[in-house]
Amino acid sequence: MNAELIQAMRDLCKERGIDAEVLFQAIEEALVSAYRREFNAKNAENIRAEVDRETGEMHVFLMKEVVEEVLDPNSEISLEDAANIDSAFELGDLLEYELSPQDFGRLAAQTAKSVINQKLIEAESNRISSEFNNKIGELASGVVQRKDRREVVVDIGRADAILQPREQVRQDVYNFGQRMRFYILKVDTKHGRPVVLVSRSHPNLIRKLFEAEVPEIEEGIVQVYSVAREPGFRSKIAVYSTDKDVDAVGACIGNRRMRINNIMEELHGEKIDIVQYDEDPETFIINALAPAKILQVSLYEEDGNNVAEVVVPDNQLPLAIGRSGQNARLAAKLTGWHIDIKSASQAGTYSEKAEADLAESIDALTERALAKMASAQAEEQAAETMSDSETDAASNDEKAEKTELEQAEE
Repeated sequence: MNAELIQAMRDLCKERGIDAEVLFQAIEEALVSAYRREFNAKNAENIRAEVDRETGEMHVFLMKEVVEEVLDPNSEISLEDAANIDSAFELGDLLEYELSPQDFGRLAAQTAKSVINQKLIEAESNRISSEFNNKIGELASGVVQRKDRREVVVDIGRADAILQPREQVRQDVYNFGQRMRFYILKVDTKHGRPVVLVSRSHPNLIRKLFEAEVPEIEEGIVQVYSVAREPGFRSKIAVYSTDKDVDAVGACIGNRRMRINNIMEELHGEKIDIVQYDEDPETFIINALAPAKILQVSLYEEDGNNVAEVVVPDNQLPLAIGRSGQNARLAAKLTGWHIDIKSASQAGTYSEKAEADLAESIDALTERALAKMASAQAEEQAAETMSDSETDAASNDEKAEKTELEQAEE
């Protein structure tokens, strides 16, 4: 490596956030390992590599022991050969000498290139992981780079992100160079390297777009209670204000609808309903079903689920349910209640039937009670009749006995 290459490497390390010294040391270690593989050395204890930090020159040194008979040429040298270098060498001395460039030059260059690439990849992976793990759940502005099969590759600044098919929105068109905002889902691993996964369909994308567009939300004056979304079609967001002087819904809409229009433009026309949150469930459900007019809301629990029975005018039923049930579904997700919507005539028919059933039950109970009473009265009359008969018979017997006694006395 020459000085220009060393400077370029230092600049690259600075850009990627890598310590240049770590890279130099990695190259030296790799040179030692490469020598072992190339020359079939038994160990690396007698091998030392050195990279000049200024010029980029690479040197590999071998430490050999002076012996009488050479058994391992990679770690031993004969006394005769050592004496040719310096007559002062004796048996058992250690001799260090440098490999000639022709012996090691090509291997050194290949090794340095491989190590630099590997270290850059590792540094890039660590940087992506550390940087974007702290940004999970945040917005990222990105530019579409390409579409690989069904996945979309997006440049989000210092990393490429992947938009998977299930996180895409059908109405979006992912053309090269198109700028969009994405919701950062997580940092995953693909082919041993970290990848940032983003979404355009996540409900929290709506929440984050409002946070970015509405200063009152960022300041905490307006709070987002919940979000319900059917990506590409319609969303509902429930908000409330912590300041009685601030209208939460109006703040989200903005002057001349500028704020809400900017968000809808980012979502390519997806409709957004801004709902006023209320602690009272009935009021919250009424707000969530707007613009439909509500006549009555009845709340009850069924099989451990919160159920709201909503009655609307007959002509408001399609509006309350929405196209393919969309309005009712979104309102249920937004409020956390299972919503059963009925028209006034349906609710009236149900009430009439319930009243009729109740009246029929009352009539049946009354008939049974009257029958019991009649039976009791009959039994009582029969008992009284029997008692009178017995009394008359006893009286007649007494009269007969008295008459017999009188006749006997005479």
